[in-house]
Amino acid sequence: MTASSATETAAWTSAAAILFDLDGVLTPTAAVHEQAWQELFEGYLASQPQATAYSESDYFDHIDGKPRFDGVRDFLASRGIVLPEGPLDDDPGNLTVQGLGNKKNRIFNDIVSSGVEPFDGSVRFLQAALERGLKVAVVSSSRNAPAVLAAAGLDHHFPVVVDGAVAAEEGLPGKPSPATYQYAAQLLGLPSGECVVVEDAVSGVQAGQAGSFHSVIGVDRGAGRQTLLDAGATLVVDDLQELLP
Repeated sequence: MTASSATETAAWTSAAAILFDLDGVLTPTAAVHEQAWQELFEGYLASQPQATAYSESDYFDHIDGKPRFDGVRDFLASRGIVLPEGPLDDDPGNLTVQGLGNKKNRIFNDIVSSGVEPFDGSVRFLQAALERGLKVAVVSSSRNAPAVLAAAGLDHHFPVVVDGAVAAEEGLPGKPSPATYQYAAQLLGLPSGECVVVEDAVSGVQAGQAGSFHSVIGVDRGAGRQTLLDAGATLVVDDLQELLP
């Protein structure tokens, strides 16, 4: 084992728990979220000819890793657009923050309804963590996390899932606040300092860095290695299998 690989292995083997983000870390659904957001905002901006068109960088700059309605607000703010909030269960056809967020959710669910295949390297890393006796949890901004975990066949591994719905119920701010990760550690009965955060989004890495966790492992699925390191990642890998001894 090289010095580099030994350091990477130590970044998680000396911890008591692994707190996984879901989309982009365990499952390739980050790409589905990106596709759904693009479809949503391209459609909306078609009626706003004065606004700058949607681009791929908008997802990483304004949306990635955030709770759904925060993503709507932040993207609209980037275009100088303010819409009414609307009720939480607003119709997806209404031009409100909640309506657009609910339309994005409908687009996402339509895409994933045929099933989800988890990342093979992530499944191997999860199994290795469980074999070592580490506790595990999922911390996701998405309210779809339980459904995605079930579709990927991973739900039985995670007794603790802190998703967007749990965050709303508990009044927890979303990422980049560390609150949802800290709550997951609390549910596992562990201090944050004994838990590793695994994230692919800048806002999620920032959450881990802000929360005094054992370490923050970044998974580069498009955000960029240096970008994740600058956000506070302890180390960055392209695939979690790289962390296996």
